[in-house]
Amino acid sequence: MSSVDTFGSKGTLTVGDQDYEIFRLSAVGGLERLPYSLKVLAENLLRTEDGANITADHVRALAGWDPDAQPDTEIQFTPARVIMQDFTGVPCVVDLATMREAVAELGGDAQRINPLAPAELVIDHSVQIDVFGTAGAFERNVDIEYDRNRERYQFLRWGQTAFDDFKVVPPGTGIVHQVNIEYLARTVMTREVDGALRAYPDTCVGTDSHTTMVNGLGVLGWGVGGIEAEAAMLGQPVSMLIPRVVGFKLTGAIPAGVTATDVVLTITQLLRAHGVVGKFVEFYGDGVAQVPLANRATIGNMSPEFGSTAAIFPIDDITLDYLRLTGRSDEQVALVEAYTKEQGLWHDPSREPVFSEYLELDLATVVPSIAGPKRPQDRIELSRAKEQFARDLPVYAPEVGNGVDEAEEESFPASDSPAVASRTTRLVPVTDTRGNSFELFHGAVAIASITSCTNTSNPSVMMAAGLLAKNAVEKGLTSKPWVKTSTAPGSQVVTGYYEKAGLWPYLDKLGFNLVGYGCTTCIGNSGPLDENVSAAVNEHDLAVVSVLSGNRNFEGRINPDVKMNYLASPPLVIAYALAGTMDFDFESDPLGRDADGNPIFLRDIWPTADEVQATIDASIDRDMFTEDYANVFAGDERWQGLPTPEGSVFEWDDESTYVRKPPYFEGMGLEPEAVADISGARVLAKLGDSVTTDHISPAGAIKPDSPAGRYLTEHGIERKDFNSYGSRRGNHEVMIRGTFANIRLKNQLLDGVEGGFTYNFVKDAQDTIYDAAQDYAAQGTPLVILGGKEYGSGSSRDWAAKGTALLGVKAVITESFERIHRSNLIGMGVLPLQFPEGEDAGSLGLDGTETFDIAGITALNEGSTPRTVHVTATKGDGATVEFDAVVRIDTPGEADYYRNGGILQYVLRSLVG
Repeated sequence: MSSVDTFGSKGTLTVGDQDYEIFRLSAVGGLERLPYSLKVLAENLLRTEDGANITADHVRALAGWDPDAQPDTEIQFTPARVIMQDFTGVPCVVDLATMREAVAELGGDAQRINPLAPAELVIDHSVQIDVFGTAGAFERNVDIEYDRNRERYQFLRWGQTAFDDFKVVPPGTGIVHQVNIEYLARTVMTREVDGALRAYPDTCVGTDSHTTMVNGLGVLGWGVGGIEAEAAMLGQPVSMLIPRVVGFKLTGAIPAGVTATDVVLTITQLLRAHGVVGKFVEFYGDGVAQVPLANRATIGNMSPEFGSTAAIFPIDDITLDYLRLTGRSDEQVALVEAYTKEQGLWHDPSREPVFSEYLELDLATVVPSIAGPKRPQDRIELSRAKEQFARDLPVYAPEVGNGVDEAEEESFPASDSPAVASRTTRLVPVTDTRGNSFELFHGAVAIASITSCTNTSNPSVMMAAGLLAKNAVEKGLTSKPWVKTSTAPGSQVVTGYYEKAGLWPYLDKLGFNLVGYGCTTCIGNSGPLDENVSAAVNEHDLAVVSVLSGNRNFEGRINPDVKMNYLASPPLVIAYALAGTMDFDFESDPLGRDADGNPIFLRDIWPTADEVQATIDASIDRDMFTEDYANVFAGDERWQGLPTPEGSVFEWDDESTYVRKPPYFEGMGLEPEAVADISGARVLAKLGDSVTTDHISPAGAIKPDSPAGRYLTEHGIERKDFNSYGSRRGNHEVMIRGTFANIRLKNQLLDGVEGGFTYNFVKDAQDTIYDAAQDYAAQGTPLVILGGKEYGSGSSRDWAAKGTALLGVKAVITESFERIHRSNLIGMGVLPLQFPEGEDAGSLGLDGTETFDIAGITALNEGSTPRTVHVTATKGDGATVEFDAVVRIDTPGEADYYRNGGILQYVLRSLVG
């Protein structure tokens, strides 16, 4: 907290009968013109100024911000709190537990390792859809979840008792980001400091990239890697450059028949095309008042999909109304209003802040859309979805497009057949394990899932889905039998308003039963397809699809059997379950026929905007939120009945396959070793453009014949108990083996091979990436990764960096990086480098068979960061390729982390020192 007040900004704000200590932005000239998001950063610096790490010059840099300049001024941002989900939270707690031991070994006090900022973890990523389409799906899935994850959950319960200011929201409650906006977010924080009650903006970092959902509530926050989050919990500020801010002006209003999902997919496409990586996006203008809070949260949620650090809405009356609805106290709402108006943080559409770049969207121009088949920014207008699917299908099913087989075409009744592109392929007869008989084909919708934080927080699209289900059932429509259907709300409030509106019976009738409260299909927890369906898909190499109301549809993420994945609004998810195929035109193709034989089109069952709003008004009230969150940390009898380990230092179980002590601090001394140049490195993988953290980080199911599967088998784990990579993130042995093991990874060291394989130059043969890395380690050979554009885009996956480091990779050389992964690589002691401007591996003639020497890294030992380092790649015949790679250590703080071998080592040494 601040020990210096250069600008005399400390003062008092009285709200009702309560006095609050605040740091007034008005004390510093120039701040009033800034965008909302930069004002929040300015207050953060005023409040935490200490004359050393955070100085008056940092505040002056913000006051004098040049919106046209490229970012070059480092500041230290101190988030008010940290929020985690269990996939990323478990390794955070594992690392904190390990750090307690390491501190003691270095002669320090283990109790120093404690969160210094409020840290909250929501268990939402572990429920899988094993059971679906039945009334008891929810209870059964939760039972299975506890059976699979008992060790992890016991470990988290230990953490809740062992660490101060650390709270856990138990399983079956909701999705972390929805729980954040509905309950955890304060909007304006208060804390007792030296006898005074201090008020300041709520800010947060989270171990999930979609932490930006809270931007919709006016809370500045974004996703970071677990390693950065741990440092923030331990009082380390986040090192960052003052960013460029893109002003996104909203005008008009959303037309009837268009959903919030359609709006966010449109914005995603616009911003990804514009280029906003590393920038803040801030919404302003008269149209902001036309955007309900839930829609703002939906837009903020998908900030990682456009690539921005944050996508924030300022605070206004809409914000206050939402705080009241969700059960925040009158005193809290009054404080938010008074504080933001006092600080110039209240949205005033008549005043336009200064921005670096400007974009505009007339909401009236948005049309119904989906996105796919593999990237969120690849928006497709619904009216063109059928023709676009026909274009995309040959990529996934090469035999398609060689002409229609007349016999097969005639085998479909004209009234309800899967449409043309599907008829160009063989039909595969299947009888599933429930006794349903049908034929599968390319383009069949295998999964239709209402899931994820993006949309299940939004009553407008959830009610639209429920009402569409009601209308469909009343007209006699049913979901196709080959579709795995599910509903996984983001919080129990959704169930409350579905029940009050009387909509659950209709959703159940279509197979969209409640399967759990958590991030299911969107995170890869879709669960297996029916085993007979799966067998048919794999035997005949069918390109079946998923449709989900999520934010991620990257290759290999949703389900290993599903090649093509589409994002859609919740009502469209149901519509595609009724259609059963992506090869469908909702305007001209009927979903079925009524009793009189008349065709039923989507327009016949689509609810009107007035109908949706009337249902919302009659079914949602404040009491639902206050009752559901009254005992949010208590959990059910399953949680309360878990035996909880005791003690301030965790007792590791050497037999555990879920939670193991990681090797990060082994042999670590009080002083870091000198940074060394890299010589004789081999290429572990040569990768193309848009390699995401989903390609790098272990995620989804664990295959029995993979290195991770073999490890579990060797440790006596049966295949049915493998669980997912995400659930085993607390075991580094599993995670190393799953790094770069995505089934869709294309390593250019091999021809025509997908998955976690490489060319092993030790064996002179194809090998798994993990086994090759072990051979290189045995020889003492360092490793490098070669990549293309947008390397590391996607979620803030700490294991994408941890796994890379533990495999022995010393440097990653790409054309460009996504922000979070670049930062995480440095946090694990891996050097991020970029090819010279306009060059790439291909243009330089690199094929990955070379050995690499990287010189000039040692300049870091002198306390400075070199702008470039010299790379020499030597081919087998002795020829060399030389170039100067750009060093992407962007701030002095990042240089300190790299010199120490990583951020955790830096923090540990700082605490002991």
